[in-house]
Amino acid sequence: MLKVAGRWVIAVFFVLAGLNHFRTPGLYLGMMPPWLPQPIAANAVAGCAEVLGGIGLLIPTLRRAAGWGLIALLIAVFPANVHVALQGRMPGLDVSPALLWWRLPFQAVFIAGVAWVGNLCGKSHGASQ
Repeated sequence: MLKVAGRWVIAVFFVLAGLNHFRTPGLYLGMMPPWLPQPIAANAVAGCAEVLGGIGLLIPTLRRAAGWGLIALLIAVFPANVHVALQGRMPGLDVSPALLWWRLPFQAVFIAGVAWVGNLCGKSHGASQ
């Protein structure tokens, strides 16, 4: 039951975060390192991936693939999180620089959560969980 609730929380988080890439693109564009090519396209791809990954976690036959995809996405956006921490600010938001550094190790916790609800670890790989 806890895993099902966690899956819903994580799925809703990703869907809402993904939609937010289109609602407030400036927030995400401001986080991107200057060396990243095509930031507008990267923002759109990340937003779509978050929405589709979140939905995929809720569909038993897609759950594991969605989990792996979301983990790949979390790893791919990590350089942007480091960039923001090094800047000491998140454009468009009033966030403490300490919180930006705290966010970095939290990424590993979030990856572990996605792995758990996506049935990527442990004994059970059944689609129905």
